[in-house]
Amino acid sequence: MWKFIHKLASPPHFYRLAAQIVPWLVVPGLLLVAYATYAGLFLAPADYQQGDAFRIIYVHVPSAYLSMMTYMIMAVSAGIGLIWRIKLSHAVAAAAAPLGAWFTFLALMTGSIWGKPMWGTWWEWGDPRLTSELIMLFLYFGYMALRGAIDDTVKADKSSAVLALVGAVNVPIIHFSVEWWSSLHQGPTLVKKGGPAMDTAMLYPLLAMILGFSFLFGALLLRRVRAEVLFRERRTRWVKEMVLSGGT
Repeated sequence: MWKFIHKLASPPHFYRLAAQIVPWLVVPGLLLVAYATYAGLFLAPADYQQGDAFRIIYVHVPSAYLSMMTYMIMAVSAGIGLIWRIKLSHAVAAAAAPLGAWFTFLALMTGSIWGKPMWGTWWEWGDPRLTSELIMLFLYFGYMALRGAIDDTVKADKSSAVLALVGAVNVPIIHFSVEWWSSLHQGPTLVKKGGPAMDTAMLYPLLAMILGFSFLFGALLLRRVRAEVLFRERRTRWVKEMVLSGGT
């Protein structure tokens, strides 16, 4: 087990392995998203209160879920790199940050569009879920800005890792905010006592969309990590040999 983990942490081994995994994530991801889009738009019934406006849930919920999951991946990877000094972990954290920022932005935008007909306003500063999600977007921006402001890669890795770990406290706040405080945002729908509070015709497309988004996120993350590894290892022998041999 430890031998496998040690081997996986090797940049050249990871670079080659990631290239093999990506297609296995892209194909099922696209199929799941295609099914979920069709089922969510045409097969799922309209909500008895929200009508067809609820269908934005098929983009909003996966985006919100991935915005938090990506931050945890970034924070855990940064922490591993900071504690055990595994360079590949810092590469994963650096590659994850822009993806997480985009998912957070998409979650905020779709939430705002959904909130207008439901709440009568595009934004409510007093809502803890909205505010804490916005804070996470700023944390992503701060992480990327801090990395970009430091030329030395090692110092950038250490400084940004500390910021990522400190900001991780915001993730449980986002998740539990609708339970801890009074909120305009609806409560838990999927993960709640007694099971999901959705009709199966609405639920299955949503689960498929979350899974499809996750597969595609995994593929994008691996591609970004490969690019990050290539940049960090650009002066090493294995990269030079790969370039000379015409490999990818």
